[in-house]
Amino acid sequence: MRRRRGWRDFAVVAWAGMAVIVSLAHVWIPSASWLLIHLVGLGIITHSIMVWSAYFASTLLKVRADENAVAQQNRRLGLLALGSLAVFVGVPSVQWWLVAVGVVAVSAAVIWHAATLIRDLKRALPMRFRVVVRYYIAAAACMPIGAGFGAALAWGLGDTWHSRLLIAHTMTMLLGWVGLTVVGTLVTFWPTVLRTRMDPRAELLAKQSLPVLLTALAVVLTGALLGWRPVAVVGLGLYAIGLAWWARSLIAPMLQRPPREFASASIAAAIVWFCIAGLATGWAVLRLDDVSLADAYPKLGGVWAVGFLLQLVTGAMSYLLPSVLGGGPRVLKAGAAWLDRYAGARLTVINLGLAVWLLPIPSWAKVAVSVVVLAGLASFLPLMVLGIKAAVQERKAMAQEKADGGRPHAVADRAGAAAAGARAKAGQPDLPRSLTGSGALAGVAAVVLAVTVGIGVDPGAAGLQAVGRSSNTSDTDVAPTGETVRLQVDAVNMSFTPNTATVTAGDHVIIELTNQDEANVHDLQMGSERTQRLRYQESEELDLGVVRESIEGWCTVAGHRQMGMVFNLNVQGGPEGDGAGAGGVAAQNTDPSAGGSMAGMDHGAQASGSQAAADPEAELSDVVNPGLEPAEVTDGTEKADHEVTLEVTEVPLEVAPGVWQQRWTFNGSGVGPTLRGKVGDTFEVTLVNNGSMGHSVDFHAGEVAPDDNMRTIPPGEKLVYRFTANRSGIWMYHCSTMPMSAHISGGMHGAVIIDPEGLPEVDHEYVLVQSEVYLDGDGAREEDANPVNAAAVAEGQEPTFVVFNGVANQYDQEPFKVKVGERVRFWVLDAGPNRPFSFHIVGDQFDTVYKEGGYQLRDGTDAFGESGGGSQALGLEAAQGGFVELEFDEAGNYPVVNHVMTDAERGAHGVVEVTE
Repeated sequence: MRRRRGWRDFAVVAWAGMAVIVSLAHVWIPSASWLLIHLVGLGIITHSIMVWSAYFASTLLKVRADENAVAQQNRRLGLLALGSLAVFVGVPSVQWWLVAVGVVAVSAAVIWHAATLIRDLKRALPMRFRVVVRYYIAAAACMPIGAGFGAALAWGLGDTWHSRLLIAHTMTMLLGWVGLTVVGTLVTFWPTVLRTRMDPRAELLAKQSLPVLLTALAVVLTGALLGWRPVAVVGLGLYAIGLAWWARSLIAPMLQRPPREFASASIAAAIVWFCIAGLATGWAVLRLDDVSLADAYPKLGGVWAVGFLLQLVTGAMSYLLPSVLGGGPRVLKAGAAWLDRYAGARLTVINLGLAVWLLPIPSWAKVAVSVVVLAGLASFLPLMVLGIKAAVQERKAMAQEKADGGRPHAVADRAGAAAAGARAKAGQPDLPRSLTGSGALAGVAAVVLAVTVGIGVDPGAAGLQAVGRSSNTSDTDVAPTGETVRLQVDAVNMSFTPNTATVTAGDHVIIELTNQDEANVHDLQMGSERTQRLRYQESEELDLGVVRESIEGWCTVAGHRQMGMVFNLNVQGGPEGDGAGAGGVAAQNTDPSAGGSMAGMDHGAQASGSQAAADPEAELSDVVNPGLEPAEVTDGTEKADHEVTLEVTEVPLEVAPGVWQQRWTFNGSGVGPTLRGKVGDTFEVTLVNNGSMGHSVDFHAGEVAPDDNMRTIPPGEKLVYRFTANRSGIWMYHCSTMPMSAHISGGMHGAVIIDPEGLPEVDHEYVLVQSEVYLDGDGAREEDANPVNAAAVAEGQEPTFVVFNGVANQYDQEPFKVKVGERVRFWVLDAGPNRPFSFHIVGDQFDTVYKEGGYQLRDGTDAFGESGGGSQALGLEAAQGGFVELEFDEAGNYPVVNHVMTDAERGAHGVVEVTE
C-alpha cells in the first residue's frame, strides 16, 4: 500500500509534464498563461493536497487506511483528474459548459474528500494535533467556493465584475484551499523535515490562528465582491497577522537545525515567496484599476506559481516520497540522495532567476532566464523518478540480504549500512549536507549566463551598442558625436506622443516605446528596425544606432498608419530626401508578420484593384453556404434567448478564385455567421479576441450604449454583449475598432435577421452580404496572403473585388438551386464599407420588396393598396438591408448581380440555376 501511495504521485508528473510543454510552446497555445498557472494550482497542487492531507490525517488520527479507503481515494483522485482536464480544455476553447462540468467534478471530489476527513475525525480517539485535520476541512470548504468564482470568470463578464471575481477566486484558492492546508501541515511537518524537535506551543498557536485566518479570508472576499478594495486589503493584513502569530512555532525548530537539504530549503523559500507575493497582490488590489489589475495578474500568478506553489510541492515531495516507501534509513538515504542532487544549484537558479525575471530587463533576457528557471524546476521530475527507483531497488537489496543471511550487496557496503543504522537509531539519518557553496555559485553562474545571452541577442534593448553597428556609419560622411539620445514615446489613441523629435546627425538614438492604449496592440517601425507588437503598458527599446538622416516611422498594424500613427525623427546636419533609414538602410518592410506590406510602402501610388485578378480556371477551395434556416418556432408569446460565441481569428482565406487575403474574421469564415430571431428575442454574444490586435463588435440590431458593449478588447480578452431585438429587419454587425473601414473590409461583418411579424414560409431562403475587398499584393498563394490594404480603403480607391459573403464569384461556381414555381426569398445586406448595392436578378422580377424595416411591395401590392406592381432592383447604401421574393416561371440560369455593373464585374455576381 505504501508503494502504491508513492507511485500514485506520478499523476503529478503528468500535470507537470503538460506544464513544461505549455511553457515551451506557449506562443502557439491559446490562454497559455492561464493554462500554466492552473496546471500548477489545479493540477499539481490540488492533487497533492488531496493525497497528502489524507495521508497526514490518517497518520495523526491513527486511522488505518485499508484497501477500501485506498480504493475510495483513487476514485476521488480520478474524478478530480477528469474535472481538471475538463477545465483545462474548456477555458482555452471557450466552452463554458465544459468548464462548468469540470468545476462540478472537481468540487465534488474535494467535498467527498472533506466528508471522509470529518468521518475520520469523529471516530478517532481524542489526541493531540486534531486541529491539523480541522485546517484540512476548512481548506476543503473553501475550494468549491473558489471554483465557483472561477467558473463565473470563465463565463465572461465586464471589467468591474471580472476584477472583483478575480480577486475573490485567487484569494479563496491561495489563502483558503492552499494556505490553510499548508499552515495545518507545517505544524507537524516543518520540524519533521528539519529533523528536530517541535516548538511546544505549536498546537496552541495553530488553534488560536485558525479563526483569525478564516475571519480574514471572509473580510477579503467581502471587500472583493462588493468592490471595496481597501476592505479586501485590510483582510489581507489580518490574514498576515494570523500567519505571523502561528509562524512563531516555525522559528524555534529552524534555529535548532537550519535547512540543510533540498526539501527544507525549498519549503523555506516557498514561505518567503508567499510573503512577497502576498504583499505584491495587496499593493495591486489597492492601487490598480480594474483593467490594470487584470493585466498585472499573470505576472502575480507567475510569482505565486513558481515562487510559492512549485517550490512548496517539490520540497514537500522530496521528503515525503522516500519516507512513505518505508524500509528504514537505508531506503530513505537511497531515495533522498537523488532528490537532493544539485540542491544548491537548483534552488539558486529558481529563486535568483525568479527575482531577476521580475526586474525590468530586456525581453530576450527574460526569455533566457525563464528557460533556466524552467530547467531548474523541471529537473525535479527525472530526479523524483530516479529517487523512487533507487529506494525500491534498495528495499529489494535489503530483502535479498536477509534471504542470503545478512550478506550485503553492492547497493551499500556493510560498514555504510551499519553506520546508517546507528545514526538512524539516534534520530539522525545518514543524509549529507546538500546545500553547498559550490552549488549556489553554479546557480548564480547559470542565471548570469542566461542574462548575458539574452542581452547578446538584443543588445539595443539593454542600451548597448550592437557589435558591428558602428560600421553602418563607415559608408557615410557623418561622424559619430558620441552622444546617446534616449526618446520616450507613448502609443495611445491612435497616435504617438510625442510624434516628432529632433536630433543631431551622428547621434546614437534609442527610442523607448510604451503602449498606453488599453485596447490595441501597437509597434513602431523606423527604417529597417521594428519593435515587437506591444500590449498595454508593455515597453521595448528600438535602437536606431548612429543616425545620419531624417526618418519617418509608423505603427505597422494595418490601418493604424492611416489613422495618424506616424513618428518623425528629424536629423539636423545630415543629408535629406533619399528616404534612407538608420545607417543608410532604405525604409522598407521585409517581415510579412509586421502587419502586412503596409510598412514602408506607399499604397497611395497605385490602386489596389490593379494588383490582382481572379483566375477564371481556379476552383474555390471552399464556398460559403448562403442557405438560411428558419427562425425558431414559438407560440407567438414566448421569446427566445440566443447564446452565440464570436471568435475573432486572423486567417488566410480565398477572396476570389485563386486569390488569397489574410482575413480578419468572426468564426473563421469569409463572412460572420448569420443570426436569426424574432422581435422580442434576446441575444447574448460572447466576443473572444484570438487575433493579434484589438477588435470589437457593434450590433445594429440592438439598442445599447456603445461605451462598454462595443469597446475594443485586446488579444486574449473577451466580452459579453447583450441586446434585445425590438424591431424587425436585416441588421448589420461589424467590428467597430478604428479604422473601422479597414476592419469591415478586412472581413469583420455579418447579418442579424429579425423576422417581421407574420413572415410567411417560402421554399428557399438565402442570405447575401455584399462587401468590398482591398487587396495588398497579388495574393496568388495562401502563404503570401497579406491583410487588408487600409491605405486604399482610407483614400477611397476602387476595391479589388466586390463580393457576396466574402468571396468573389463563388455562386457562379456553386449556383443557387431552385425549381420552377418555388418561392424564393433573398435577404440582402450591404456591409460596405463604401460601395452601394443594387440587387438585381437578370431575367425576372420581384413581387415582394422589404427594405429597412418596411414593405415597399408585398405580393405585388404597394403601400397605397395598388396591385399588380413589381420591382427590378433593391437599392441599398452601406449598412442598409432588406429582402425580396420571387418565383421563376421557366427553367434556366438567372444571373444574380449588383447592378452597379463595375462591381458585378469585380465579383458581385452569382447564378440561380432553375430546373423543372
